[in-house]
Amino acid sequence: MKNTSALPVPTRTSPGQSHGSLRWGIAGTGGISRQITADFTLVDNADIVAVSSRHASSAKKFAENFGIPTSFDDYSSMLDADIDAVYIGTPHVTHFELAREALERGRHVLCEKPIGLNAAEVRELAAIASEYGAFLMEAMWMKFNPLYLRLCEIVDAGVIGELRSVRSSFGAPFPRDDSSRWKPGGSALLDQGIYPVTLSHMFLGEPLSITAAGVAQEDGIDLSQNYTLNYSDGCFAQGASSMVNFLDQSASLCGTGGWITIDTGFWFASRFTVHRFSIEKGETTETYEMPREGNGYVPMLRAVTDAILNGDIEHSLHTMDQAARVFDTLDKIRQQSTTSERPQ
Repeated sequence: MKNTSALPVPTRTSPGQSHGSLRWGIAGTGGISRQITADFTLVDNADIVAVSSRHASSAKKFAENFGIPTSFDDYSSMLDADIDAVYIGTPHVTHFELAREALERGRHVLCEKPIGLNAAEVRELAAIASEYGAFLMEAMWMKFNPLYLRLCEIVDAGVIGELRSVRSSFGAPFPRDDSSRWKPGGSALLDQGIYPVTLSHMFLGEPLSITAAGVAQEDGIDLSQNYTLNYSDGCFAQGASSMVNFLDQSASLCGTGGWITIDTGFWFASRFTVHRFSIEKGETTETYEMPREGNGYVPMLRAVTDAILNGDIEHSLHTMDQAARVFDTLDKIRQQSTTSERPQ
């Protein structure tokens, strides 16, 4: 267990208490942590003061690249440092344990999705955060994208009439390498499918019933799935996810007065188009575009930092209850996705 410099006794920003800047620690040095750290430089009142990795050399190099004053080869040691909050960007099978330890050590937590492996883990973390008065949120950055805030306004205003269906998918063939994606706990549903399911929940809420099918390896790693979420009065959402083949990565929302198409990479898109049709005018379109700020995480990081400094223990755009309900749906999809395939 090493750190590059001695640090003072740890303190924590408690609800109702704030200081000029929130001190963040970064857990993990992979690609997502690099993007998050770069975006933190665009956020006022947020300072990254520590980073941890399983390998001292990785932590040190990451710290040097981003000008972070301290690095650790042990996560628990970083939690002892003078930080207020931690961003967890490690493989998702580790998220529950790392988030729990941070919360129990009095640190606020922003955890990369998925925040747990199932709904029970999500609710357990929420209970721990409440007990310790610490902020906790899954990093569902899509919900904080200004484009999505505008999209919600348009749907709520009835521009496409009554919303009746949602369609979205996320699939790409990832190489079979040594990454955590192909190790026990790896999951196309949790890694890719969480975005289509979250989109459905955003606009239609919890489904009344679910039909789903998928393919999983004998070691339990799910490779692909497709589903239909059924709601009252015939409303529905269709989605799919895969890490072995491409799927259309756009999305659409359809209503009684028109439909909206969200560009490819719907979870980080910067443009959507409203389509309407009438006998007199035929199809008319209106496009909305908002440039991405940084890598796209800045609005979420800014909102979370402000919420913690304001003494909040969650953010209204993505509460732990909302996250848990998404996981309820993910759990049911997984239960129905039972076709097995031998590992290659």
